[in-house]
Amino acid sequence: MFNRLRVLLTAVLIAAFMLVGAPAITEAKLGDRVITNGSSGSDVAELQDYLMTKGVFPYHTSTGYYGDITEEAVKDFQRKRNLKVDGIAGPQTNHAVEVLRSGNIGKQVIQIQNQLKKTGHYKSAVDGIYGSGTREAVKNFQRQQGLSVDGVAGPNTRAKLDSKANRSTAAGKTLTVKSTAYTANCDGCSGVTKMGLNLNQYSDAKVIAVDPSVIPLGSIVKVEGYGTAIAADIGGGINGNAIDVFLPNQNDALQWGRKTVRVEIVE
Repeated sequence: MFNRLRVLLTAVLIAAFMLVGAPAITEAKLGDRVITNGSSGSDVAELQDYLMTKGVFPYHTSTGYYGDITEEAVKDFQRKRNLKVDGIAGPQTNHAVEVLRSGNIGKQVIQIQNQLKKTGHYKSAVDGIYGSGTREAVKNFQRQQGLSVDGVAGPNTRAKLDSKANRSTAAGKTLTVKSTAYTANCDGCSGVTKMGLNLNQYSDAKVIAVDPSVIPLGSIVKVEGYGTAIAADIGGGINGNAIDVFLPNQNDALQWGRKTVRVEIVE
């Protein structure tokens, strides 16, 4: 009897040790595992950020939960990159989604623009938009580092950037801006933001339109009197220290009016 209890106690201790020592799957990095519908964790949030950068994640913020919206976004991306369309974020999809190229917009672009600034290859504003200036800066960096010169920030280029400069965001910046409000159904409005978010479909979205040279597209911000939002849109009248906040109801937008608010970039 004593021996059986001792064996049982030993088994419990070993199990407890394994649970404590094992890495938490919710803290996995993108690419550490295959993620599918029903998965959750930091790697799912990272995947969603990349999908948003590609303009295929039609929601206003990463959630860390791999539901139907994420699955459809993965399928959309797979179609565009000529990958197997199964809605599963496996090795090929994860590898492809991490490659940044012209037309991409968002937090991941902000990171490489900041890194290219630190290495002296990028002189323009950190705006979160992978345009011609960013592409040329990437080419110059690749040329200097003896990499294949294609202007695409793939694994080798990003690894070399990481070795030369830490990744960073615009977080911590606080500014005072003039604000107005807009809706998705105004005359001449498509309801689709610069980052591809359909505000007619997601009326609960917290979104602001910005001047990307002041607040980079893809930044997560706290807006006084509005809450936490994503800088996902631009506007012809939004220049300098100015923002336009999205409100689904026209009366609410009119009531917002014109006022000065504080904005903090948190991510």
